[in-house]
Amino acid sequence: MKLNILISAIFVNLLALANAHTVLLPARGRRCFFENLNKGDEFSISFQYGDRSLTATEQLDGDFIIYGPRDEIVSELYETQHGEITITAKSSGKYNYCFINERSDIDTKDVTFNIYGIIYVDLDNPETDSLDASVRQLSKLVHEVKNEQSYLVIREKTHRNTAESTNSRVKYWSIFQLVVVVFNSIFQIYYLKRFFEVTSYV
Repeated sequence: MKLNILISAIFVNLLALANAHTVLLPARGRRCFFENLNKGDEFSISFQYGDRSLTATEQLDGDFIIYGPRDEIVSELYETQHGEITITAKSSGKYNYCFINERSDIDTKDVTFNIYGIIYVDLDNPETDSLDASVRQLSKLVHEVKNEQSYLVIREKTHRNTAESTNSRVKYWSIFQLVVVVFNSIFQIYYLKRFFEVTSYV
């Protein structure tokens, strides 16, 4: 019974560390957030750029930077559509991470991101054979699956919009062709009727 309570408490604490957010990025702007980390803590973030426009057919991209406690760049990605970064805090303090849209005028660009942090445990160490390490490893795998699903949802939305746009163009092109054929048929009937018309002179 105590073991079940311990497992439940550990799992709830790990879930509390996980957060999923979607934020709208301003045109030519950035959105920044922060986490307070202790030395040796592990901080992971995965993100995916998207478009809130219902008619969007392109996969958008942006920049991502993590700043350390002394405003030094810890990690950076430029012109990326999605990514996943894990850092280990080398010193305690506030770590800022920014999603950047400064090279684009698009005001419907958003970013969906998941963050989770753990107190450092070496999962590859064979001596780390504890329940806590197993739960942390399971939590990490669950987060990886969740992040992959979020990425696939946004990709499916983009591809669906592309397919609907293509279908719409095909429909209007077919209507245009039908109108041209009808007008051509009417013109030919009228022209042939005039051609075979007998004209009598008095």
